[in-house]
Amino acid sequence: MFPPHLSRLLLALVSAFVVLAALAVPPAQAAEPTLGELAAAKGRYFGSATDNPELTDAPYVAILGSEFNSITPGNSLKWEATEPQRGQFTFAKGDEVVALGQRNGQMVRGHTLVWHSQLPDWVSNGGFPAAELRSILRNHVTTVASHYKGKVAHWDVVNEPFNEDGTFRDSVFYRTLGESYIADALRAARAADPGAKLYINDYNTDGLGAKSDGMYNLVKSLKAQGVPIDGVGFQGHLALQYGFPNRMQENLQRFADLGVDVAITELDIRMILPADATKLATQATWYSDVTKACLAVSRCVGITVWDYTDKYSWIPGVFPGEGAALPYDENLRPKPAYAALRTALGGKPGDPTSCKVAYKVASQWNTGFTGSVTITNTGSGAINGWNLKFSFPGDQKVTHGWNAGWAQSGAAVTATNASWNGTLAAGASTTIGFNGSYTGTNTAPGAFTLNDQNCTAG
Repeated sequence: MFPPHLSRLLLALVSAFVVLAALAVPPAQAAEPTLGELAAAKGRYFGSATDNPELTDAPYVAILGSEFNSITPGNSLKWEATEPQRGQFTFAKGDEVVALGQRNGQMVRGHTLVWHSQLPDWVSNGGFPAAELRSILRNHVTTVASHYKGKVAHWDVVNEPFNEDGTFRDSVFYRTLGESYIADALRAARAADPGAKLYINDYNTDGLGAKSDGMYNLVKSLKAQGVPIDGVGFQGHLALQYGFPNRMQENLQRFADLGVDVAITELDIRMILPADATKLATQATWYSDVTKACLAVSRCVGITVWDYTDKYSWIPGVFPGEGAALPYDENLRPKPAYAALRTALGGKPGDPTSCKVAYKVASQWNTGFTGSVTITNTGSGAINGWNLKFSFPGDQKVTHGWNAGWAQSGAAVTATNASWNGTLAAGASTTIGFNGSYTGTNTAPGAFTLNDQNCTAG
């Protein structure tokens, strides 16, 4: 037992040590908020579509689950996927995407219950009389919406009902049932899941024009009839060569004034390839402008990109010679559009990440050597997908590498992440290596970039 005066002295010394230790350790930096978190802070969601084949891509799934607070199954809830044969329903693929969203705490948008496309042949060419087709439509909507009751927050109940001039599309449903099929589908969806928000969704309705006028008049009519409709989806499949939608914010607002929510549901902004700095800058401005238009309308509830990466974009397959439409490139690296979205949502401008690269020659012999490169994320946000570049000062050549994909052109070397080390959390590191050849002096490279950002060397 210490005497009282020594106990008091010891306690004072310990307290002082604790204070000094706390001062010596810098506080941990908070991670930069994601697009989903930035949108949530403004009372919105920011989501991405996805599809089942993509879910085997672990780096892709990591970004999908962390960056977005909403998810939309791109194909697995369409009629051909859920009822390929009459009365024979299958939900395995839809369940997989919905379950992923639930595990990630993401809102799920359901796409779509009634559409003229991706219909099984038994529907599109069945030749059913009106009463039978109406029964088939109601049964399909009821069964699918009931299966996902409580799991899907928003349903695109009817998709793309209009022609470009604002008249109704000549689908099997319109030809047989007239425009009443839309009200039938909405009523069946409401009965099956009273808690879900019900939408009509279409493209080229983003700005003022004949097609959006047709949609406006339909929504006004449905509201007057007491048909349940909660929102209108504006797909947002835009193209630089056709110009930005006419008075987009004003258009969104006039629908909101009818008493419905509005949402940007399938946003991508394509360009004629190849992409270049000018096109990517314009694309970034457009992504920002769409986001600002939504934020300016209080009933604009959120934005969904039609998948987030060019790696899985539908554009090149449908519009040959066009693409580069999304905020992340084919290597899952953020593009200027990503930074523009962050800024428009109230985040800090620029890339929230920075990096440090340590290069060393692990061993050397005659005309060969082994190189080791450690990449550290010194920023406050995660790096999702990386591409390291440096140039040898001499005639060194990479002959074999590991833990990354290695390529060399002249003196310039590029190393691209492997599937398992593409995500680097703040403070995390990964080490990659290679065998090389040289003549003369084996001088180490002195400058490195990661995702085209300069890194600290050392």
